[in-house]
Amino acid sequence: MKPTLLVLAAGMGSRFGGLKQIEPVGPNGEWILDFSVFDAAENGFGKVVFVIRKEMEAAFSVVRERYEGRIDVGFAFQELDDLPCRAELAGDREKPWGTAHAVYAARGELAGPFAVINADDFYGKQAFHSLGAFLANPSLSDREYALVGYALANTLSENGSVSRGICHSSDGDVLDSVEEHTEIRRSEVSGGITGRNSIGEEVELDSDVRVSLNCWGFPEAFSKDLETQMAAFLESYDPANPTEFYLPFAVDAMLRSEGARARVLDCSSRWLGVTHREDLPVVKSEIESLFAQGEYAAPLW
Repeated sequence: MKPTLLVLAAGMGSRFGGLKQIEPVGPNGEWILDFSVFDAAENGFGKVVFVIRKEMEAAFSVVRERYEGRIDVGFAFQELDDLPCRAELAGDREKPWGTAHAVYAARGELAGPFAVINADDFYGKQAFHSLGAFLANPSLSDREYALVGYALANTLSENGSVSRGICHSSDGDVLDSVEEHTEIRRSEVSGGITGRNSIGEEVELDSDVRVSLNCWGFPEAFSKDLETQMAAFLESYDPANPTEFYLPFAVDAMLRSEGARARVLDCSSRWLGVTHREDLPVVKSEIESLFAQGEYAAPLW
């Protein structure tokens, strides 16, 4: 069975100021989504599923038309009341429940192994080549995952702070844990990188530490195991201190308590992201250079 590409696209792009998922960034009007779908199809993926909000359905109708005939397309809706327990919490919630909940919301569209990516990130060919090879392994177990790791210094924005899952690995190959950090930025004074760890402390971060950009590979069983983790998150959830159920949190919990194992896949491709609208010129310039170098042929489709 060909793996599925699960694209997390429910973010409304508030900091960016619009639906950045379908913002033209390539020299021929390509979206960032185009490169992810193209690279996935080239590396053995047979379906792409977009997780969106219900109110985005009309805007995303153009996505199905764009990829029709190239790859099977599905949609899943991330809704506040789609919870395994404590449904009453949805009444006071305004923001989405987080990236792990987005994967949970797509459980009905997943049959077989799958990869998870963000819609507004450019991951590069190598990421999909590595994930495609990992997920195509017929001996892949129900507790075996993969993470494509990027050097932190190569994932920063010059126009504001970012959030990243910091990867901890004792041997550089097997993932020990993932710790979400927020407010990551380079200091204008020292040039060093700082961020806030999972308990809110400001810490210094190594520039070459591997980070998660939500570029994962999972067996089909992961979507089912996620329900247990989601329920545990909700049982301890305090509405007075609203938090999100991040995908790295869920993976970290499974690594510690479920006997799971995750490989860290190094990626030589350049990662590009559009967090702020001011990031667009840099992203467009970098992608144009990939066409000039022959990495992609024009037009992409």
